[in-house]
Amino acid sequence: MIASALSVRALLSAIFILMAGSGFLSTLIAVRLESAGVPSLIIGLAATSYFTGLTLGSLRVEPLIARIGHIRAFAAFVTIFSASSLTYAIIEQPIVWVVLRFIDGFAMAGVFVCLESWLNRQATPAYRSTVLSSYMIALYCGQAAGQFLLNLGDNAPDLPFMISAVLLSIALLPVLLTRMEQPQVEAFTPFSIRKLYTASPLGIVGTLATGAMLGAFYAMGAVYVQRIGMDLSQVALFTSCVIAGGVALQYPLGILSDRFDRRRVIIACFAIAAGVSATIAALKLPTVGTIAMGSIFGGFAFALYPLCVAHSNDHLEEEERVGASSGLVLTYSAGAMAGPMIGSSAMSAFGPAGLFAMIGVLAAGAAIFGIWRTVVRSAVPASEQQVFQSLPRTTPMVAVLETEGNIEGSKSR
Repeated sequence: MIASALSVRALLSAIFILMAGSGFLSTLIAVRLESAGVPSLIIGLAATSYFTGLTLGSLRVEPLIARIGHIRAFAAFVTIFSASSLTYAIIEQPIVWVVLRFIDGFAMAGVFVCLESWLNRQATPAYRSTVLSSYMIALYCGQAAGQFLLNLGDNAPDLPFMISAVLLSIALLPVLLTRMEQPQVEAFTPFSIRKLYTASPLGIVGTLATGAMLGAFYAMGAVYVQRIGMDLSQVALFTSCVIAGGVALQYPLGILSDRFDRRRVIIACFAIAAGVSATIAALKLPTVGTIAMGSIFGGFAFALYPLCVAHSNDHLEEEERVGASSGLVLTYSAGAMAGPMIGSSAMSAFGPAGLFAMIGVLAAGAAIFGIWRTVVRSAVPASEQQVFQSLPRTTPMVAVLETEGNIEGSKSR
């Protein structure tokens, strides 16, 4: 297992450095726009622009990668992202930053597609799950660690953007120097929304709601904690703890869902996320309490996407799972595009508490829908459920690695 992760260490190193250099930008940009007095709706629009670029890029970059190769494409996308990071420090105009966030999202989609198709090529069938888990850990650990770079902007406002560009440039090295054979981009055809809903109504509704919840959080979470009085270092700690909580609980909840009716685990996660969100919105918690509740929220909210994918796969044949999983990534992205505008609108209307109030409403609505589904449809027996696989919410390309890993896991049971 360790050998399988070491075989792709160049790719894992690249994604860790990339996320350390880029994962904090959404928080930084939200904080800077808030400090400049920019309306909440514009801050939400910047986040929506990023998710729009990420979604569009994940659907459009394959021909370019196929034409010029993974290494050149990877270098091009990272270079664009690095240049964009520096441009934030040069042009401090909100509308320009909205455009730059779209460019960031498109470039990041290209990076993800390059790395995920490469991982799929390198991973042996027996160790696909190990490789995917290592990829997810590298991605989220890099994102969590990068949040602390926010603290560098106290006395030098442009320094975080410069550090971001430096880290993105360094992330090129493991890939440019690798001797690994370049893969072919996997072809896939995502399921339509109607086909996804027919196969698994809770899977599609849960994924859409999760995308909206987390899209709103990534867009406005830093603004919320800043408005309730936290300083920049506490904003960084809060965001990092939410991400860390999300990583910590995915496997325990996944194991639980393999042994019981997975729908009940999904419902419980939505219900707990709703309760935590309501607590944050309704009570004036101390800083430690807010950070602790944020960690709990992350733990249950981040687990929802892989749980919904696993639940959808329970109702599909093996040959359908790549299309369904890739379709669910796009469904999550659609929710993530809508979430920032919904969250920013709620904050404009109801103040800071509006963000978590809105997230709580989305989570509660999904939980109620899940309860209804348990009434009208019988459960898949635990012995017939697919093995849970923790996975990131990146591009449809990760569905190939995730689905084939689950197939191998099912055969070994």
